[in-house]
Amino acid sequence: MADTMIAPPTPGCPKRMVFGPCGGVRSAGTCELDDRLPCPWCDPGDPVGLRAWPDPPPAPVPVRVPAVLTDLSVPPYDLAALREALALLTPVSDALLVGEHHHRPDFPPTMLAAEILAAGGDPWITLTCRDRNGVVLEQEVAGLAALGAGGVLCVTGDGRGQDVRPEVTQVFDLDSTRLTHLVAAGGLPAAVAVAPAAPPADLRPAALAQKQRAGASLAVANHVGSPDELAAFLAAARDAGADLPVIAGVAVYTDERSAAVLAAFPGLALDARAVAAVLAADDPREAGIAAAVAEAEALLAVPGVVGVNLSGLASADGWRAGAEIKAEIAARLVRTRP
Repeated sequence: MADTMIAPPTPGCPKRMVFGPCGGVRSAGTCELDDRLPCPWCDPGDPVGLRAWPDPPPAPVPVRVPAVLTDLSVPPYDLAALREALALLTPVSDALLVGEHHHRPDFPPTMLAAEILAAGGDPWITLTCRDRNGVVLEQEVAGLAALGAGGVLCVTGDGRGQDVRPEVTQVFDLDSTRLTHLVAAGGLPAAVAVAPAAPPADLRPAALAQKQRAGASLAVANHVGSPDELAAFLAAARDAGADLPVIAGVAVYTDERSAAVLAAFPGLALDARAVAAVLAADDPREAGIAAAVAEAEALLAVPGVVGVNLSGLASADGWRAGAEIKAEIAARLVRTRP
């Protein structure tokens, strides 16, 4: 496996990051784990500079880029619900993205990947550095490579919810950039998350270029307020040396709660006018589906964007309603492909 001992952690970062900033920096420039603590990359008095990846990238890993990457959102430890959701989403999605939520542990990544493969889908598995030390991350990468997973989304990880297993430590042996190198060196396509709307905005294009240098094959962009905002970010990233393909996040919401869940995450931005129009519609479910399709089509027109990620709770009416809504959006996008 790759050597990820690059340098000591950055002073002042509770996530012990070497290559930062993470995607969860709050709008005021404070730490996601402690809003009283300035993010060291945003500290106006003494900001940390962006660290360059020291080694040449691993050999390129071939990647099957999904045009429609759908979030798989089901109750944790519920095998029946997982299989029902897969039956709805697999036929209309190029790949399924398994998240790793800060407030609800779930089945091991390799088990989830095996279930998706058994259903005929292509699994993209999120690995975070919060709950796994470096050795366990190596084990997960080896297992996912042996199964033939489509790839791994490499993220440092949100802090665990304060009411979720408070007696268990949070590890952060690695950060997303070092995990990216580990995954690519293990022979799996590595995707990285980018947060164009999160501070410090001036560092994020160059940070994406360093993640590509560490081995990233693909980027998955968090939600932005408009396609123009994403286009401007990607143009700056290209100037910084990042030319990897990008999957753009599409916000999926059909009611007040599903919109609020997306709006609450640090580093994400929604089109406020689109949200208001959906919530005021006579049929918010249909309006939300139509809004997501329209956003997807607009984002796919942005240079560098090759696919979309259908992301979000989708509905306050439970996981099955959410899966049905995402399946309908994916099906409409499939029908409109050239």
